[in-house]
Amino acid sequence: MKVMLLVMDEQRVILDRLYETVQRSCDECVIFRLSKQQQMNLGPFLASVDYQAFDRVVIFSRVKRLVRQLAVLKCIPGLVFLEHDAYQNYMPGSKYRDVYSRLYHRLPWCRVLVSGAVVARRMRNENIDAVFVSKGYDETMLSNLGRPRDITLGFLGSLKSREYADRKAILESLAQRTGMLVTRTESGNEYLETLNRIRIFVSADIGMGEFMIKNFEAMACGCVLLAWSQGEEDELLGFRDMHNVVLYRSEDEAIEKIRLLQQDAALAARIAREGQAFAESRYSFDRVGRDLAAEIQREMRPWEPPSTLTRLWVKARYGMQVRG
Repeated sequence: MKVMLLVMDEQRVILDRLYETVQRSCDECVIFRLSKQQQMNLGPFLASVDYQAFDRVVIFSRVKRLVRQLAVLKCIPGLVFLEHDAYQNYMPGSKYRDVYSRLYHRLPWCRVLVSGAVVARRMRNENIDAVFVSKGYDETMLSNLGRPRDITLGFLGSLKSREYADRKAILESLAQRTGMLVTRTESGNEYLETLNRIRIFVSADIGMGEFMIKNFEAMACGCVLLAWSQGEEDELLGFRDMHNVVLYRSEDEAIEKIRLLQQDAALAARIAREGQAFAESRYSFDRVGRDLAAEIQREMRPWEPPSTLTRLWVKARYGMQVRG
């Protein structure tokens, strides 16, 4: 099977290892890194690379860049979306609420690889071919360096997005009450070094229904992960409170568990070890990439060819040849 993998070339998170694992695990896979402009105007690019020669066309982009390209997307057999933000489809107050569902319903043969187990189930209940393949971490870049940890509590990441308003509020409050470090770093070595200085990494993915990539990265680097509980998602991902992760459901519970971890160094060390082993065994890019490749190549629903008018329009506009 021949796979075309279209990915974003401007991402802050470095996912090269994930793409390489997918490529290695497919029968044949060609990776194309698209600029923002190319992602927003897929037609000319697809016409230039003979997309019909591929059995699967996998798109990893922003939904806002895709929703206005429905005519082009309708012309792609074997269409697969790789999606790490589909939790916003069900997130109260998100400007992308229901946007994902509307797009996928208009492309009924497509497959969507989403990073939340509950999100995947909700989409399947809407008759969308949605499959859960979790986020993960780059095991070639992130690991426990075995160094002394001089930052007791810390969070690394952005608080700017509107979707992160609840995260921002609770992290800033926890910082006031505990002295926790809240900062950003550059991707790569600075991020690795700083994670290895943090004893307890505080995550606050409130209202998202799934765990962001930083949770897996922190565990892999030997931090005790103190994470906002995602309800049913916790168990589906294998997160066990006070065993391989520490879960909280309120700010007061977070404070209580922080104090417990600070008072019981042996407990904290044990949870950190279990969390690291858990992340290494289940959430490395080597494992996640192989799972993605398997789902990309699995049999899909039959393609529904677009109307004659759509085929003529994309041919005239972009030079795309479309099978009837």
